Amino acid sequence: GFQLGLRRQGPPLGTPGVVLLAITTSGNSANVLAASEAAHEGEMVGVGLTGRGGGKMALALRDTDVFVCVPHERTARIQEVHLLVLHCICDAVDAQLLGEQENTP
Repeated sequence: GFQLGLRRQGPPLGTPGVVLLAITTSGNSANVLAASEAAHEGEMVGVGLTGRGGGKMALALRDTDVFVCVPHERTARIQEVHLLVLHCICDAVDAQLLGEQENTP
């Protein structure tokens, strides 16, 4: 699984209204699954990015969560698509916070 550090910055894990972004190529990373479970106990929404068949993450997510499974076996291909998804999420957050902005040279 992929983790962006374990330092707790901002609201604690399990705070309603906070979104957990869980990234695991296999869908079976124990630490990512544990974080997802803790998030659900705290009524958080989860965004799960996986690959292959989704692994245990596919079963752990709820109907209110967002699930993106890249149906490929090669880790590099899965991570490339995850990177594209992350860029799209960042773009959507920028649009929500700053409004639509035209990129001009």
